[in-house]
Amino acid sequence: MSPDLPGSVYFFGTCLMDAVYPDAGMAAIRLLQSLGANVIFPPDQSCCGQPAYNSGFIEEARAVARKQIQVFSQPYPIVVPSGSCAGMMKHHYPALFAGREEEAAAHRFAGRVYELFEYLVTVLNATFEDRGDPVTVTWHSSCHALREMKVVQYAKDLIGQLKNVTLVELARETECCGFGGTFAVKQPAISAAMVKDKVADIRQTGASTLLAGDCGCLMNITGAMDHEGVAIDGKHLAEFIWERTNGR
Repeated sequence: MSPDLPGSVYFFGTCLMDAVYPDAGMAAIRLLQSLGANVIFPPDQSCCGQPAYNSGFIEEARAVARKQIQVFSQPYPIVVPSGSCAGMMKHHYPALFAGREEEAAAHRFAGRVYELFEYLVTVLNATFEDRGDPVTVTWHSSCHALREMKVVQYAKDLIGQLKNVTLVELARETECCGFGGTFAVKQPAISAAMVKDKVADIRQTGASTLLAGDCGCLMNITGAMDHEGVAIDGKHLAEFIWERTNGR
């Protein structure tokens, strides 16, 4: 890493990565460390506040956001392995505190938030050498990564560096998988129909592995594939890159 790049970064682990995909979280941390970053994981971090925010519990979301602003207090970049959580922290924290005494702090915090693959490409100039066997994959773009953070191309750029990996695009990539956090709970029938369409699109690619950058989407889609008996592996891109570049 060049001397003008920040040596220390915060890592925001996200609820689902911590609870369901810890190996992906560790892979993301190792990728950052392999590129020279000193990764700091504040143990007091929690949810980004999006579930409460999307459900209309603004005061509760504000309390969660206030805690994160306090915990990630040093002026280091905040790297988030989720377009959804990153979008909440970068674009909605300032709105939560508009006209309040914490407004300036919320804007400073938001200005330090990066989605993981965005940070790897635009700040660390990451290059990876593929050591894995030939494989065909497809990629699911989460709604927030695609429309709010606009970071999907960075993930695809990294996939493109892997010489033995063939990426087959989804025909309906821009469609939601139906997870949407609390949406899947409040509207289960609609959510189930949406993920069924997503699984059909994944199947038609002929890929053996589904890659994603958001654990919520990954959990929803792989759960549906398991339910349908579809033998396609699902992985967070961070874990996939770490395995490929370390010959696993």
